[in-house]
Amino acid sequence: MTGPGTVIAGALLGLMLGAGLVLALGALPWLRQRDLAVRIDPYLRRARGSALFDAPAAASRARVMTETLLGPVAERGLGLLERLTGGAEQLERRLRLAGRRTSVDSFRIEQVVSGVLGALIGVAFALGAITLRGASPLMGLFIVLLGAVLGVLLRDHLLTREITRRASRMAREFPTVADLLALAVAAGESPIAAMERVARTSTGALPEEFAATVADIRAGAGIAQALTALGSRTPLHALSRFGDGVSIAIERGTPLAEVLRAQAQDAREASKRDLMETAGRREVIMLVPVVFLVLPLVIVFAIFPGLAVLEISL
Repeated sequence: MTGPGTVIAGALLGLMLGAGLVLALGALPWLRQRDLAVRIDPYLRRARGSALFDAPAAASRARVMTETLLGPVAERGLGLLERLTGGAEQLERRLRLAGRRTSVDSFRIEQVVSGVLGALIGVAFALGAITLRGASPLMGLFIVLLGAVLGVLLRDHLLTREITRRASRMAREFPTVADLLALAVAAGESPIAAMERVARTSTGALPEEFAATVADIRAGAGIAQALTALGSRTPLHALSRFGDGVSIAIERGTPLAEVLRAQAQDAREASKRDLMETAGRREVIMLVPVVFLVLPLVIVFAIFPGLAVLEISL
């Protein structure tokens, strides 16, 4: 009789053989689908606005190392990750919204590592299911694949949580930072000097973004362009409105201190509305233990003495 270990080894060998055959057949020239875009791609420019004889952009070291070690499997795996979790441009924007300075390829490598860890956890569960429950090897393979996919999606979900936490942290910091800017501008400083002062004397996610904006302006970017970039790389919508308001006030000569005070007041009103909405949702959640725990106990304590009296009378 064959044991569970022999069945698992046979299933893994069959899976490896099937994957090798699929990769080998997919690499055959007469079986590959080569459309017109792929055929003329080597003769076109690699990027918009680049010269025809410019050197192509070099890939990051992590991606090159992964593709060199794993070959076509890494290329198809990274392509599958891009299809599952969005393209490179969308992922780069999400990384900037989360405040991460890493490249897209580095995050893809993190997703690959998370998928491998999920697959290893799936292997452990699959071995337990096959050995203890007598599950089929096909079910074990499904558990392994499910663990890999969940690992990749978990890393993407953690990035979304980072964006949400950063947005809430900026929302708490924005009214105070706007008041500081208003005080500095009212004292006679220019908008750039006020942002630099706030970035130098304060700590947090929002002062860091103001420091990056001041650095862009010092590097030669226009004030309106730098403020627009500030709103695009932050997850707080009020900050984009802040940038538009400040740029319009500078262009039209509107008193900037009043604009900043109005922005701070709007941010406080928005935080109050968010707090009221959160309190309303929590109030509904608090009804769950009251209805399902406290109310049944009250009914039991109210009925139990009467039941005890009836038993004594009987």
